[in-house]
Formats: sequence, C-alpha cells, structure tokens
Amino acid sequence: MYDRILVPTDGSETADLAVDHALEVASRHDAECHVLYVADTNEPSLVRIEGSVRDVLESEGEEIVTAAVERARERGVSVRDDVVQGHPAEAICEYATAYEIDLVVMGAHSGDPGQHRLGSVTEQVIRSADVPVLTVREPGALPSYETVLLPTDGSDVAASALEVAVEVADRNDATLHVVSVVDTTGIGFDVLTSPAEAIEATRTVVDDAAERAREEGEGVDVVTAVERGSPWREIGTYVDDHDVDLVVMGTHGRGGIERYLLGSVTEKVVRTSPVPVVTVRSGDRNLESDQ
Repeated sequence: MYDRILVPTDGSETADLAVDHALEVASRHDAECHVLYVADTNEPSLVRIEGSVRDVLESEGEEIVTAAVERARERGVSVRDDVVQGHPAEAICEYATAYEIDLVVMGAHSGDPGQHRLGSVTEQVIRSADVPVLTVREPGALPSYETVLLPTDGSDVAASALEVAVEVADRNDATLHVVSVVDTTGIGFDVLTSPAEAIEATRTVVDDAAERAREEGEGVDVVTAVERGSPWREIGTYVDDHDVDLVVMGTHGRGGIERYLLGSVTEKVVRTSPVPVVTVRSGDRNLESDQ
C-alpha cells in the first residue's frame, strides 16, 4: 500500500491531470498526498513590487499548490503542500527521499512553455528517482487497472518492474500481459543471431518472466506475447490492441542478447503512451503497491 504519494506540479494542464490521478490513487488507498511546486532557481524571478522584493515564482507556486490542496480536501485526501527553490528534477528527487515517498506521479510534458518544462523534468526524475514514477500524458478515466502490460527484456531492471507489475495486477485483480519485442529495425538487432534464434531466446525471456509472475502473484492471470519490430512502436500498438490500462517498465537495462536499451524505449513509451506508465529503476524495493 502507498503511504505517501508525491505529485509535483507547475500548474499546467498535464500537471493537473497528474494531480487528479494522484489524488484518486491516494483516495482509494488512504495515502497522504504531497503536492510540490519547485521555484526554479535557474529562472530570473525576483522583481520589485511596491518597494519590496518578491519572488514571483514562489508566489505563483503558492497559488498553484493551494488550488491542488483544495481539490484534495474536497475528496477527503490527507494532503501536505510545499513550495521549494532549486533545480526542479533534483529538488523533486531530494524531496522524495527526505519524506520517504512511495510513488511520484507526474505529467509527461508541460502544456505551458512559459513555465519550466515539466516534460523534460519528468524524464530527469524518471532517470534519477529511487522510487517508481507514474506518468500521465493524456486525459482519460482515472485509475481502473484491469489490464497491466509489462514489457521485458530479461534484464535486472525489468525484473524490478515485474515485482511492481505483479503487485498492481494482484491488488486490482487485473490481467498481466508479459511482452517482449524482438527489435528487427537494425538498430538493436544482433546480426550474429538469426531471426529464429532471436525469437526463441525472447520467448524464453517472456516465459521465465511469466513463470515468476505466477509464482509471486498467486492467482494472477498472465498472458504472454513475443512481437517483432520497433520496440516502442510495438508496445504502443499492443496497448491499443489489448485495451491496456497501465504500462509498467524498467528505466534502463540490456537483455541477455543485448536486443535493445530498455531505458531509451521506456522514454519513448512515456512520451507517446495514451495510458499511464509506471517506470521502475533497478533497486526500487520500497514500494508496497496497492494501486
């Protein structure tokens, strides 16, 4: 179960989607929601107003988090708000560590170029955070995870993502789809490995992951598939074709036959996925999911 959820916001439309998503998860699982605004110290924000110096970004941040707090209280969610100064990604990761956050929820891109670009900040947090990061890119129904997709390449970080995916599927009585993609684009394809060998090796990776998922999540319905093509595109197609509600992925790593860099694929999926994506770094063990 999540005890503390962090949702950074810059007041943009996409950040608001993330706030709604975070509040819904917190409401369902009686978690405390931390709403954070980071006044970017790289931005010129000090101005003189009526004879006094005032930090415009901090003032703006206070208004933004106050609005989010009101939404939280309307839903009966326990909430804490903070406005801090610093580099956004670093400040978010430091905050997550300091307050023992279990999950960070963020928008995948910013809708307002006048504010700091939450999209690029999100990607930095995904790469650096010690806890799972859930990204929300498009409007849609709030959390109802009936179909969970786990792309895997057999790496350690994919194994970490598997633990999270199994927990989510188990607690939501969801079907878990374990999928791997043989990269045939020429970028990640091993020319020393025949297509048949690559498919066979990938099938072994998927079957091993599925077996582990069944062992760790007793009663979890597991579906497997091996696809061929561009990994991130095939993952996107699979999401559409199978009505996937949530994708859980590792943020970096190579498979045993070095088919593709899962991290770069994950970033592309985060940028394009119409459904929420949970990213997990290797070693993210403090999550006790109850999504």
